[in-house]
Amino acid sequence: MAEDTGTSAGMPQLDFSTFPNQILWLAVTLIVLYLILSRVALPRIGSVLAERAGTISNDIAAAETYKVQAAEAEAAYHKALEDARSAAAKVVQQARADIQADLDAAIAKADAEIAARSAESEKKIAAIRESADAAVADVARDAAREIVAVFGVIAEAAAVDAAVDQRLKQGAA
Repeated sequence: MAEDTGTSAGMPQLDFSTFPNQILWLAVTLIVLYLILSRVALPRIGSVLAERAGTISNDIAAAETYKVQAAEAEAAYHKALEDARSAAAKVVQQARADIQADLDAAIAKADAEIAARSAESEKKIAAIRESADAAVADVARDAAREIVAVFGVIAEAAAVDAAVDQRLKQGAA
């Protein structure tokens, strides 16, 4: 077995005889750590945090500016859209007026053409009626002369024609 050399077994940190030494080194270490943190690390962390806070506030200000610009752009867009719709409505209205004027002119021209053709047709119909009336009168005179001749009556052609003309006038009235 192993020989006992006079030291106790266990953790050296729990040895009460080394406590003052350990406390001294603990205090030195904490003071050095405090000085390093307070003089070096914390100012750097503080400057990084301040820089981030500045960047964030600048970004928020820029976002507000962009938001205002976007609202202005949207208002300008809506105004331009409304102006475009108004202009389009005016163009449509003008086009309708032009089309209506062209249509009215075409209708007037067609009405004049129809009236001219109608007058021409009426003249032709009147001429046809006159020639038909004359033809009927001629046929009626010829038929009356033949009928009178068939009955054996001798009559003058002028008297038969006058009687037929008088009867045709009474029938027309």
